[in-house]
Amino acid sequence: IFLSLTLFSLNRKKMNLKSERRGIHVDQSELLCKKGCGYYGNPAWQGFCSKCWREEYHKARQKQIQEDWELAERLQREEEEAYASSQSTQGAQSLTFSKFEEKKTNEKTRKVTTVKKFFTASSRTGAKKAEIQEAKAPSPSINRQASIETDRVSKEFIEFLKTYHKPGQDIYKQCKLFLDTMNHKRDLSIEEQSECAQDFYQNVAEKLQTRWKVPPEKVEKAMDQIEKYIMTRQYKYVFCPETTDDEKKDLAVQKRIRALHWVTPQMLCVPVNEEIPEVSDMVVKAITDIIEMDSKRVPRDKLACITKCSKHIFNAIKITKNEPASADDFLPTLIYIVLKGNPPRLQSNIQYITRFCNPSRLMTGEDGYYFTNLCCAVAFIEKLDAQSLNLSQEDFDRFMTGQTSPKKQESDSFSPDVCLGVKQMYKNLDLLSQLNERQERIVNEAKKLEKDLIDWTDGITKEVQDIVEKYPLEIKPKNQALAAIDSENVENDKLPPPLQPQVYAG
Repeated sequence: IFLSLTLFSLNRKKMNLKSERRGIHVDQSELLCKKGCGYYGNPAWQGFCSKCWREEYHKARQKQIQEDWELAERLQREEEEAYASSQSTQGAQSLTFSKFEEKKTNEKTRKVTTVKKFFTASSRTGAKKAEIQEAKAPSPSINRQASIETDRVSKEFIEFLKTYHKPGQDIYKQCKLFLDTMNHKRDLSIEEQSECAQDFYQNVAEKLQTRWKVPPEKVEKAMDQIEKYIMTRQYKYVFCPETTDDEKKDLAVQKRIRALHWVTPQMLCVPVNEEIPEVSDMVVKAITDIIEMDSKRVPRDKLACITKCSKHIFNAIKITKNEPASADDFLPTLIYIVLKGNPPRLQSNIQYITRFCNPSRLMTGEDGYYFTNLCCAVAFIEKLDAQSLNLSQEDFDRFMTGQTSPKKQESDSFSPDVCLGVKQMYKNLDLLSQLNERQERIVNEAKKLEKDLIDWTDGITKEVQDIVEKYPLEIKPKNQALAAIDSENVENDKLPPPLQPQVYAG
């Protein structure tokens, strides 16, 4: 028995050393724009903030356009030289100058078309999109529901702009003009439509501040209402469009999360104890909020769901640890919430927020911080491997294929030389340790409740004493009632005073 206990203790130490690992730490500097501007970055923007990403995107786009033009011109020159040399060797001079000019015009047209294909959706894609839309025509009830919501948002927007007087009229005209422009630009790529929306946000914000002299706090409210009005009307056209691979990414992430269903909080070093009822409620609320994000149509409302989910996570960590949560505690817990909730169309919602949300919200503030952490969590899930969870590659592969599970492995982690009695003994010790922790927690809560009751009683007593001292009770004698005139009153002590004659000047 002594030898068995010794072997078991050695195995136990190895397991403990193996389980001790560094948690998922993300330096705050990694969440910022890698260009060093001080704003929050985004994996969808290759680590840049929206402002720096647009600058890099414009540079890359101009460079690509220049290279395409140079390539087209070089191909045209080579084709013209080859055509001229073939005509000179064959001696065929029947090609007139007008036909040559016609061919040259056709080549230029083809060159322009070739360049445009790099940046616009093809006609084949547009025709396919039209066929799909005809095949998937929405029911009248869906159209009616969308129309009701759109009308409600439009009325709210008009009522809001009435408080801005003259600037409100100009804002409404600008929004209507932008919506008409977007309706004529359905053939543009989603990146170009996003660029148009970002330019519109920036121009309107600048006009509110410079031309119309609107205070900063009112500018922020106006931009929120503008975003709500525009994106409610544009939602069905720009959310998960068929010209992108957003749906493919959604299915890939969903399949990946389902394959990682076996990941436990201990593997991610999640400082959350779901056995506490209040913590369990916070976890359920966080999952509900992250799932509810898909039901919203406005980017700001989707961001609000992410913020509420994050605050529930912080509360769950605070209750578990009895101290404020840190950033190193928050990110692993957010990853665990995403794995447990498996939100629908996660990548589509992230891309939609990235493309069409007011950039000022994503670059600064708590909304931008929580959204950046969510992007990091999704990126971590997509690249999660055995090393990330401190597992061997063999165990990771078995868990992913479903051959075994961590719970089953824990039951088989004891040495084969250890007898059943020793195994049961250590299991009982673990249960007793858990019961002891629960008992201590209950005693502490009971003492806290007792102290709160004593403090409440003392406070009420003190308040009552202060009121009594400030307003003492005085009992005055009861006033004697006046006697009637015709009553028998010998002393005349209860009669009213006699009437005094008064003289009036005529």
